[in-house]
Amino acid sequence: MTLPRAATGSRTPPARTGRRRGARPSGTELLAAAVGAVPGGATRPGQEEMATAIEECVASREHLLVQAGTGTGKSLAYLTPALTVDGPVVVSTATLALQSQLVDHDLPRLADAVEPLLGRRPTFAVLKGRHHYLCLARLDNSTEEEPGDALFDAPSSGPAGGKWLGEAGRLGKQVQRLRDWATETETGDRDELDPGVDDQAWRLVSMPARECVGAARCPFGAECFAEASRARAREADIVVTNHSLLAVDMLAGRQIVPPHKLLVVDEAHELADRVSSAAQAELVPELIDRTTRRARPLLKPETAEALTAAGDALAVGLAEAPAGRLTAGLPPPLREACTLLDAATRAALDAIGDVKSDDPDPVRKQQARAALDELSNTAQRLLEESEHDVAWVEKPDNGSRRALVVAPLSVAGTLATHLYEDRTVVATSATLTLGGRFDTVARALGLEAPPAAPPSPAAAAMAAATGRNGRPGPNDGGTRAEASPGRAAGGEVTSGPGWRSLDVGSPFDYARQGILYVAAHLPRPSVSGLPDPAGAELLELVQALGGRTLGLFSSRRAAQQAAELVRARTDLPVLLQGEDALPLLVRRFREERESCLFGVMSLWQGVDVPGDACQLVVIDRLPFPRPDEPLAAARAAAVDAGGGSGFAAVSVPIAAIRLAQGVGRLIRATGDKGVVAVLDSRLETARGYGPFLRRSLPPFWYTTRPEVVRGALTRLAGS
Repeated sequence: MTLPRAATGSRTPPARTGRRRGARPSGTELLAAAVGAVPGGATRPGQEEMATAIEECVASREHLLVQAGTGTGKSLAYLTPALTVDGPVVVSTATLALQSQLVDHDLPRLADAVEPLLGRRPTFAVLKGRHHYLCLARLDNSTEEEPGDALFDAPSSGPAGGKWLGEAGRLGKQVQRLRDWATETETGDRDELDPGVDDQAWRLVSMPARECVGAARCPFGAECFAEASRARAREADIVVTNHSLLAVDMLAGRQIVPPHKLLVVDEAHELADRVSSAAQAELVPELIDRTTRRARPLLKPETAEALTAAGDALAVGLAEAPAGRLTAGLPPPLREACTLLDAATRAALDAIGDVKSDDPDPVRKQQARAALDELSNTAQRLLEESEHDVAWVEKPDNGSRRALVVAPLSVAGTLATHLYEDRTVVATSATLTLGGRFDTVARALGLEAPPAAPPSPAAAAMAAATGRNGRPGPNDGGTRAEASPGRAAGGEVTSGPGWRSLDVGSPFDYARQGILYVAAHLPRPSVSGLPDPAGAELLELVQALGGRTLGLFSSRRAAQQAAELVRARTDLPVLLQGEDALPLLVRRFREERESCLFGVMSLWQGVDVPGDACQLVVIDRLPFPRPDEPLAAARAAAVDAGGGSGFAAVSVPIAAIRLAQGVGRLIRATGDKGVVAVLDSRLETARGYGPFLRRSLPPFWYTTRPEVVRGALTRLAGS
């Protein structure tokens, strides 16, 4: 196995010698240089305002929430002031698309543009979880995989004696290619393997963090790709990571991401959900079975059999329990299974003992201990039935996997404790204000938000939904002529102890570029799928424009019904999510002018199609969480129990963020024009939350008149 070579280029920083002191350029000057390097580039007022605010907050050690609408250029607005901060600055993203945009485009261009001003080339690095990197120890030690993953005969004398069993098979070929790649790759990063391999093959050559023995005890520690990535991150000016790893870092005591003074959380509306996912745990019979097989060589037969019995008990308990939230505690069969598992894993851990430096195989021992420890902790957590946790039984419709899951009711306390300590945090997104204010998102991110005076739209929505002091808003009630209910320019500033907010708006002229049409004449949606009146309305809109439609649906069934309808009644090409890989569908949608692309939730955020390829965005119904979503239901129930309205406090904000993300698919550039059509009359007629949701959207020109919007679409079709 060859040693990994140091990566080259701007991603690999030299040893840090410290930034220049004295007359260091400001973030505004660096921003001007970066924008000036773009042909025809011009600094945008919102971009300058955001960059200045970040510099001020770093100096004052305040935290900042920034709403920066599409087209603001927020990436440069936070990257340029980041270069004025000593030590690494960490940028966290929710999506791979934004991470790739930063690493492959924004940061290299920024480095080119500001090098003359800084007197050196700024450096950057990408930091991912350990399982994203090839593990040389796992690759070298992969002669005894669990049944179903076995690739080798039992070795006759050591690992080198292993012999391929499935050499002609797909999996065998993939792992052999990974072995060859291991001698060539400089980073071991899975994303740099082209073509890639499937998850099953990658699991055989990667190591989850909990199973790693650490570089000091690993025979391949000096060559470790994951450790090398951390070393590069410590020396870089800017480190790009993801919300999931940031969440794990917080929960692990800040031991993964290098120490830093400034953290920028882009796509911040996703952070709380990612932290919740990181704090979630589950018990799956198949996982207990794999763990038992892995630990069996280290255990007495009776200890291993106790683990097997616990897994069998869990399988029986899951088969008997209905899917959904466990509101009355663990059912007796599941409680018995967790009790058996707790006892069996404790006995197994005691039998294995600690990992020692002179162990003959510390890697395998640590893998077994980590898997057992995780099962033990999860079983104990479920048995505690803490009021701060939510437990549920998960049974996918296809019956492929059953699980007992536990997750925190709220992560606001975790964020308040771990996110802000010893660093300035800038949280930014195109959708941070709900109902025109930051306070709802601020509280979700663990910030102390003062009560609004007068009551905020969120509080007004809650009061209206519970029948207390509910009054219709000024734009509510009945079909009306065109009037925009959009938020006030710049939004309403909110602040609290140690933090402030800023809404820099958007360079787009939404009222001139787009129409928000609500089909207020349609009946309130009540059945699953696409109701016939909504289907008829969709068909009229699509035919008026002649395609160019992105359909965002609340369920796969509704998306499929819409696709079948448009295919049957028109000659327009209809692309349906699930019929091909999503990137290929989006590319076809972008290239085929008359096409329609229909899909579900992943399209609400993941599609960026500027220009006239997408001039109509149709949303079939308001994206409230489903009643069977365990966490949302539990959080709403907790608010109800406290005397509030769980629907207004939990479901409405979730719908507001999702709706804003979906609506944001329409206007992606200054020349874009089009219509957002919402086929859910409640956005107009619901007095309690309709105005709140509309205030959470860009200030489009607003109408409920179908003849007006059809005329606009017909004119667009002819342009």
